[in-house]
Amino acid sequence: MPPTPKARKTGVAKAPAAKITTAGPASGVRKSTTAGKRPAGKRASNVQPGDPTPTGKKRRYKPGTVALKEIRRYQRSYDLLIAKLPFARLVREVALDLLPADVGAELRWQSHAIQALQEAAEAFMVHLFEDTNLCAIHAKRVTIMQKDIQLARRIRGVWAGLG
Repeated sequence: MPPTPKARKTGVAKAPAAKITTAGPASGVRKSTTAGKRPAGKRASNVQPGDPTPTGKKRRYKPGTVALKEIRRYQRSYDLLIAKLPFARLVREVALDLLPADVGAELRWQSHAIQALQEAAEAFMVHLFEDTNLCAIHAKRVTIMQKDIQLARRIRGVWAGLG
């Protein structure tokens, strides 16, 4: 039998699924072959047909690999990191606390205004954490601590977010 076009590309010849026999009393009867097929596996005796199939071991990464993967993913993306709805609720709550009760209850917010506030807040936090990380590295640590954030804010001064 000549190789099929797919077999020519991959170099693997496909075995025919059935043969036609010419010898014997019932000439022209197809016999199935098991060539190229693996035998059906036996089920465990304690496994029932409706049970979920057991999965293999979960992939185990070396310590730090997943963290580096996440860092690369977040550095690649331009998405906002804080969920929009909780941030909008927080903005409204802070506005109600700062303004008189009669004015604060009637405030309406444009979605672009809240989005601009969220962009600014996230940019501030990212910059603060960059400075915090530098403070931790300067202290010969890799873990940031509250004292690193306090030092970064103190070094920045009033105009850069100490307020």
